Amino acid sequence: RLSLMLERLQLALHTKLDKGQDDALLRFAVGSAAAKAQLWVEARTHLSRAVHLNPAHSASWQTLGEACSALGDTPAAINAYQQGIQHAQTNGDLQAVKVMTVFLRRLSPPPTASTT
Repeated sequence: RLSLMLERLQLALHTKLDKGQDDALLRFAVGSAAAKAQLWVEARTHLSRAVHLNPAHSASWQTLGEACSALGDTPAAINAYQQGIQHAQTNGDLQAVKVMTVFLRRLSPPPTASTT
């Protein structure tokens, strides 16, 4: 069922692209479906384009961070969460700020205690 949804979204995206159009929300939908199917490279590709087309869409940043993290690209995941938190704060999306802050903490190394 998930693969069928992903195929339909990809078809819709390719139809728009063939017409010379690109759409941030459609890219987000395709990227999110790919992430749910654990197709992380494809997810990162579409989500990267989604945030390029609409940098204010915090859900795209959050899912991009998840994809980068799943691929083991911690610096890119941290960057995505930081960008997402900034945009979510600007948009007043407090729940997204909370969620991405938790994910960011999980990726960031704990501070080292100084022994002086």
